[in-house]
Order: sequence, then C-alpha cells, then structure tokens
Amino acid sequence: MTEEPRYRRVLLKISGEGLMGEKNAIDPPVLNRLAQEIKSVHDCGVQLCLVVGGGNIFRGVAGASNGMNRATADYIGMLATVMNAMALQEALEKTGVDTRVQSALPITAVAEPYIRRRALHHLEKNRIVIFAAGTGNPYFTTDTCAVLRATEMECDVCLKSTQVDGIYDSDPRTNPNARRYDVVSYDDVLNRKLKVMDATAVSMAANADLPVIVFNQSRPGAFKDVIFGKGVYTVMKK
Repeated sequence: MTEEPRYRRVLLKISGEGLMGEKNAIDPPVLNRLAQEIKSVHDCGVQLCLVVGGGNIFRGVAGASNGMNRATADYIGMLATVMNAMALQEALEKTGVDTRVQSALPITAVAEPYIRRRALHHLEKNRIVIFAAGTGNPYFTTDTCAVLRATEMECDVCLKSTQVDGIYDSDPRTNPNARRYDVVSYDDVLNRKLKVMDATAVSMAANADLPVIVFNQSRPGAFKDVIFGKGVYTVMKK
C-alpha cells in the first residue's frame, strides 16, 4: 500500500534568508533546489500555499532601528517579499508547477491582489499560491501573515522552515547544550519566550488551534519527510 501524506492542505513559511547564497540575495541554485523540494511534495497530491519573508533583501525592524520610520521600513520589507515571491514563482513554474502570486499590496502588473476565494479556487485547481507583501499592514511580521493565511485557507498545518531542526530552549547555534522539543504547547512558547515566532503569530495559531511545525529547510528532503511524519522537527500545538 502506498504511503499517504499526513496533510491535505499545507502552508509553508519560508524565510527570506532561505533563498540566499554566499554572494547573492536570491541565489539561483538555492532557489532551484527549494523549488524541487516544494514540487516533490506537490506531486504527492498535497495542496500548497507559501509565504516567503524578505529578510534577504530588507528587514523592516532593522531599517527602523537605523532611524527610518517603522511603517515606511515595513512597507519596503513587504516589497522585498514580492520580489522573493516572483523569483520563487519563476523557479516553480520551470519545474512544471502552475503557480500564482497574490499580493496584499496592489501591484497588479506582477501579482494578483489577495482575494481569499480566488486563492482557495487556485488551491482546488492544484495550483500553488504564494502570498506576498505580508498582511499589507506595517508592524505585522511574515510569521503572523503565515498563520493568518493558513487559517484563512483552512490548512491542516502551518510549516515554518528555518536553519535549525526545530524549537529549542535556547539558540543551538550558540549553545551546544540547547535542548530541542519534539512537541511544545503554544503557552510554553509564549511563557518561556522561545524565539520561534512573534507572540502575535503564536497567539493567533493558538486561537485557531492551528498546529505549527518547525523544521530545517537546508536538509535535502526535509519538507517531504515532515509531510509524511518522518525526520526531525518540533510540533507546536495545544
């Protein structure tokens, strides 16, 4: 009997840094590998929507800390996510996967406006939808956007790809004794101030009872493994 994916519809949150190479903010080999990873899951019959960050190009919080108006800096960051979404769309369509970009900011020359019912229609037609420009509002992170869109799209789970293989009690890149959680509750993430998502995103996931899975995107095959309940990752849930 062929093994079935655990999830029917999934939102994958990709960090902007996940598109970077050693020299390029958007690195073609990295982008193409990521597109192949996403295609391998899509080919299993899983409906996919994506949210991509913009930190490889511009990060609003960093701009604000350097004296820029926070709202202006966040809007610039939203535009960075549109560029990343367009690049990822191109890479995915080269693999033969029909893909749409929907932007929370109206940029109709390069992306559809975000319309929930249209996005759901795309998913039902087996297209991948990439949500760009965050929520369209300053002061909200792309993590919050990911949880919001996952809830609106009635996803079974929100997956967050990072540079580490789950949620730890401290940063494993600086603390060799950091302990990884297999499962952690929303309340523990908030109370222990575990740095995986901002508090707004975690609270929204808790209110929607939306599981969030954190895994390491740099390991080949990791995304597909999570979809089948394999590999190493952390599940955040009630």
